[in-house]
Amino acid sequence: MKITVRGKNINVTPALKDYAEKRIKKLKKYFNGADVQVNLSVAKESHIVEVTLLVNGLILRGEESTADMYASIDLVVDKLEKQIDKHKTKLSRRLRDGNIKDIVHEHVKRNQIQEDDEPRIVRTKRFAMKPMPVEEAILQMDLIGHDFFVFVNADTEQVNVIYRRKDRNYGLIEPDF
Repeated sequence: MKITVRGKNINVTPALKDYAEKRIKKLKKYFNGADVQVNLSVAKESHIVEVTLLVNGLILRGEESTADMYASIDLVVDKLEKQIDKHKTKLSRRLRDGNIKDIVHEHVKRNQIQEDDEPRIVRTKRFAMKPMPVEEAILQMDLIGHDFFVFVNADTEQVNVIYRRKDRNYGLIEPDF
């Protein structure tokens, strides 16, 4: 489990970072390979904790705000545990309703690639695009775990594509009409 703790308008002390990591590691029992982003911020009297968990393409997110940062951390971990339990229940219900052999067979059939078949579009996604700066697009791309992200550049008001290069840096495609 990879945990990144960041602070906004707050100095993240080693004690606060250790406490956040200790509480987040409690979620390790549900899955192994997860990337966790913990954002701690202070706005007026509120101590806000935002946690984004990326696990095998699934994004779980929790946010809590209280007068105490430690209490906010505790509440957001409890909220994430409830979300995980909800998804776990949904998956077990799906397995219970269908025969496990049918589910495995369907999964294998879906993932088999036949050599004589032509490539085809197997999925179409639609999403609302809001203008955002390039840095936010990179963050969004990392949150969803893809190697590219299509967005409307807030500076140019053009559709751009940000992508991750093989050298782990980023590239930006700007159309020229």
